[in-house]
Amino acid sequence: SIPFLTVPEKLDGSMPGDMGFDPMGLSDIQTDLNYARWSELKHGRICMLAVVGMVWQEYGPHLPGDAYATRDPWEAISSVGFASNIQTLLAIGVVELANWNKYYGDGTPGDIGWDGGQLKNMDSAAVKKRMESEVVHCRLAMIAFIGATHQTFLLHKGLLDFSY
Repeated sequence: SIPFLTVPEKLDGSMPGDMGFDPMGLSDIQTDLNYARWSELKHGRICMLAVVGMVWQEYGPHLPGDAYATRDPWEAISSVGFASNIQTLLAIGVVELANWNKYYGDGTPGDIGWDGGQLKNMDSAAVKKRMESEVVHCRLAMIAFIGATHQTFLLHKGLLDFSY
């Protein structure tokens, strides 16, 4: 990517989404890149859901009641109350515990068994392309979440409010 940087030896192009770009040298200090990829995919998937949720919170229909009437995504966390937030955290915990052994085992990063059998019917090139596109979308979603957070939390503007 940058002509004067050398490609780290761990980034040999074998993992989907590996572009050989590591200017900070993080792959040199990471002993297992599979765990780093699991983390990247997990955070990217969460950010995909978070960005959709932030747009839905601000512009979509809401459940009836005063607790669900707020349009600000950050204010909504406190307005729904303790029970709703605990339900969300427990659901996240169940998914994490169900996949605990896959994170530290020899499993494919990102494979939590929710593909509906679609990847089993594809050839290896199509599977690699699908996995690579997911990594790229995850990276984009993480950037989008940072932008949405900046727009709503720091500037106190709506996500689609383009007036400055």
